[in-house]
Amino acid sequence: MPLVLKVMWPMGEIRSLPVPQGLEGERVDVGLARLLGMSRSQAAQLVDDGRVAVNDVTVGKSHRLPPQGWLRVELPPVQPPPPPQPVEGLIVHHEDSDLVVIDKPAGVAAHASPGWHGPTVVGALAAMGIRLADAGPAERQGIVHRLDADTSGAMVVAKSTPAYSALKQAFKDRTVTRRYHALVEGALTHPQGVIEAPIGRHPHQPYRMAVTSDGRPARTHYQVVEAYSQATLVELELETGRTHQIRVHLEAIGHPCVGDPLYNPNTHDELTRQWLHAVGLAFHHPGSGQWVEFESSYPQDLDRVLQMVRSTPES
Repeated sequence: MPLVLKVMWPMGEIRSLPVPQGLEGERVDVGLARLLGMSRSQAAQLVDDGRVAVNDVTVGKSHRLPPQGWLRVELPPVQPPPPPQPVEGLIVHHEDSDLVVIDKPAGVAAHASPGWHGPTVVGALAAMGIRLADAGPAERQGIVHRLDADTSGAMVVAKSTPAYSALKQAFKDRTVTRRYHALVEGALTHPQGVIEAPIGRHPHQPYRMAVTSDGRPARTHYQVVEAYSQATLVELELETGRTHQIRVHLEAIGHPCVGDPLYNPNTHDELTRQWLHAVGLAFHHPGSGQWVEFESSYPQDLDRVLQMVRSTPES
């Protein structure tokens, strides 16, 4: 086990770790993720925030770890659990002793984070008296996967620690089926296909993601559901689960989500968020082992826009 020196500071915790054999030559974000047991995206964010130094020199995430070097990282302060906060429109589809499946409305994040001060799924379920698994960081206990704050639809949250571990593993093993519907700009050339392109932090706009050569592998399957005069309704399945994956991949092929404020330069008068909804979720129940499936209907704002698009005559 590597020696870890801890110093408590008001801004958080500073850790100094020697670079162990086996990690020499690895990227800083990869090595940091393995040493501290966090996700690579979390490690990359710490590097992007200037919180990571190698041999007392602040580095970028593509920097390679040197042999016999020292890694210094400033961790952000531990976030307290979010307070219970009722959320209008959050619907519980199913609940048992292991998990709860919800319909998440737009404008709600999965959990608290330094850049989010609005309502969360964790806080909403606490307000409903639903006790979640006490596994994972305090602010995201029970969260095994996420939807973007302004993406609505089906989401599962763990209530027991065994279910948390089993569901996390299932997402990692890609045995969970996640189906999304998106209304995208224009007409797709092919009625179905696979978008395979690595996704990383945008090099100039850190609040966005982008297809980058040094990004993490990402794979999205799509199939056209309905084609209209100026837009197309597509169904998508995620094989991986990168931040903003569907939105980034659709932008990359020239068909961004209608109304997407980050990835689509065209605004839509009837939408304040991307037309993207998680319509289906299926997995082996961690308690019974049975294959369970859940469906989610379009919310009013998305359905209203879809009906408008359907009624638009061919130009």
